[in-house]
Amino acid sequence: MPANLDGVFWLVLSLAPLLVLQRALQREVQTIFLLVTRREDISITLFSVLFFPGVLLHEGSHFVMARVMGVRTGRFSLIPRPTGDGKLQLGFVETASVDWFRDALIGMAPFLAGGLFVAFAGLRQLQLLMLGQVLWFEGPQVFSQSLSLLIARPDFWLWFYLALVVSSTMLPSESDRRAWLPLGFILAGLTGLALFLGAGPWMLENLARPFNQVLHAIAMVFTVSAVLHLSLLPFIWLVRRLLSRLLGLEVMI
Repeated sequence: MPANLDGVFWLVLSLAPLLVLQRALQREVQTIFLLVTRREDISITLFSVLFFPGVLLHEGSHFVMARVMGVRTGRFSLIPRPTGDGKLQLGFVETASVDWFRDALIGMAPFLAGGLFVAFAGLRQLQLLMLGQVLWFEGPQVFSQSLSLLIARPDFWLWFYLALVVSSTMLPSESDRRAWLPLGFILAGLTGLALFLGAGPWMLENLARPFNQVLHAIAMVFTVSAVLHLSLLPFIWLVRRLLSRLLGLEVMI
């Protein structure tokens, strides 16, 4: 792969673990709530309250993007409800049927808003990039000291919580992605036409670098999100295992 297109590799490499970790963390949290309450309705309510900031940003970004694009909106809900396929819908925004371009932008809004927030919270407030560099160049001892100083900050856990729940809810849902297929076909067709007309070298020289930078930025957001999930998942898993043993119950989700 050309060096100026290596962002594709990093994007795939960072997204795959995030999807696995995100689903695993949400599953473990739901299981804990079910073990404690033994009632599905209460566990759904607790889960939605826990992830409410992320859901609010997700659905709110849909709403704001739709209004900016001049699209009429209908009902707006942040009340969770189970769907027929065994999944949980935490919220929704109804929008009028529009062209594929505006529909794609509205569906992309949660990731744009959530990605910006996760980048700000993870890289600036939680300083994850700095911690990674310390671990790589200075070693575990200096890393441990730096992490201890960071955790001692009074607002650390607030930013950690907000970054976690936003990163766990920012990815577009299936309905959010409904306009992405025609958009992908159109972009692929335009790219193929440009290559056919001999614009390949010009595109590689002028467009590849900024496109690759965008991919690197997205991969960084995915990496930060994956690190947040991975740092909490072992503890959540341990709590769920202890509860299962103490209560003598197992929950299958």
